[in-house]
Amino acid sequence: MSFLGKLFGKKEKETLDQGLEKTKQGFFEKISKVIIGKTTVDDALLDELEEALIGADVGVDTTLALIERIQERVKKEKYISTSELNKLLQDELVALLVDAPSDQMGFLPPANKKPYIILVVGVNGVGKTTTIGKLAHHYKEAGNQVVLGAADTFRAAAVDQLTIWSERVGVAIVKQSMGSDPSAVAFDTVQSAIAKNADVVIIDTAGRLHNKVHLMDELNKIKRVIQKQLPEAPHEVLLVLDGSTGQNALEQAKQFLAVTNVNALAITKLDGTAKGGVVLAIAHQCKIPVKYIGVGEQIQDLVLFNKNEFVDSIFKLNKEVS
Repeated sequence: MSFLGKLFGKKEKETLDQGLEKTKQGFFEKISKVIIGKTTVDDALLDELEEALIGADVGVDTTLALIERIQERVKKEKYISTSELNKLLQDELVALLVDAPSDQMGFLPPANKKPYIILVVGVNGVGKTTTIGKLAHHYKEAGNQVVLGAADTFRAAAVDQLTIWSERVGVAIVKQSMGSDPSAVAFDTVQSAIAKNADVVIIDTAGRLHNKVHLMDELNKIKRVIQKQLPEAPHEVLLVLDGSTGQNALEQAKQFLAVTNVNALAITKLDGTAKGGVVLAIAHQCKIPVKYIGVGEQIQDLVLFNKNEFVDSIFKLNKEVS
């Protein structure tokens, strides 16, 4: 069994299938309506497929890339029936997605990166604090000692919410009073983690995009103070996006990428929306791996993203996962 197989078993697949139910209905039904009654893949069908994919929040650029790849396959293989189109489309969707680095695919951080520093960014309201809490839970369940840093000091609610999560999960938190310097909180968090010989540090940051220069300066300052103690950190800059906002989430991703070095994505709230196709657009256009997706409100409902199983789920295939 592969390392990825160990991370993604039947339980995870069931959680994913249930969480993506609305997306499956919207995505699969749109694709099915295009194919039903057709016998061959021709230009007219591809035009309808293009419209269906855009309607399923896959996005214009990603849709055009998919259609081009399918056209190349049809031209190369001369004849592709509609019965083969589903499998072909799945293959091409998977091929468009970026894999996470092998040493960042689970909740066991690399042994040579201790403590493993995760800087979490994203606008307010996307589920950033909840994602941090769920991440802390999963890392702790995997046997790690976790320390949280409440560096979103501009909102009292953010510090309070993170404190509640730290108590719920049973992990340490470093915080200061509202209005404190976020970089000072980050510094203290890393210092505390080193003193405790902790395995993982997860630092929350303020989510404001209306002043990009200020946001960039703040994030850069946080990184600098972290690097005074751990020159190679942060090891992961995780951008949290709200999947239920569809193409707005893609636009947010582009704006954050313009101001900071994001290297992993978490896409939340996919259980309550039919817009899960945006995951494909974000991963393809940003060329950054989706690492986690949120598919429910329970503490365990943050699942590691597996591109094969994600595509499988939105096509309603029910295969066994070993």
